[in-house]
Amino acid sequence: MVMLRSEGVRMRAIRGATTVACDDPALIGEAVCEMLGTIVGENGLETDQIVSAWFTTTPDLRSVFPAAPARAMGWTEIPMMCASEIDVAGAQPRCIRVMLHVERPVGAAPVRHVYLREAIALRPDLCRGAVVAAQPAAERVLAAVGGAL
Repeated sequence: MVMLRSEGVRMRAIRGATTVACDDPALIGEAVCEMLGTIVGENGLETDQIVSAWFTTTPDLRSVFPAAPARAMGWTEIPMMCASEIDVAGAQPRCIRVMLHVERPVGAAPVRHVYLREAIALRPDLCRGAVVAAQPAAERVLAAVGGAL
């Protein structure tokens, strides 16, 4: 497959992480949608700018692939991969991470990485005052995907 890149467009990676209280598919779905919706909103992304998504979860999360809620929110044309993090002693438990590869115009504002909930502790240097919106997660996701899941 040959990919042609437009002049003035640059591939970037945007990182995100969040946590859940327990290994429950509904909680994981809510957390993934909140994280992705926040990344999209904070970076002013359109879905067609997202090239791919790479999800990881800590070994204590195994009830659902994090790509499933992303597909449910309309990301059906975006290639996604899921993997398990290595089991490091003392690591943040019940954590979901994502790396989005996106196309952004050259000269666009710097990307905003998003760390939510307990995952803020992973990279406080990237949180810029902790990216947490005041409106409920479902409303942020609906706004990010144009009002329809």
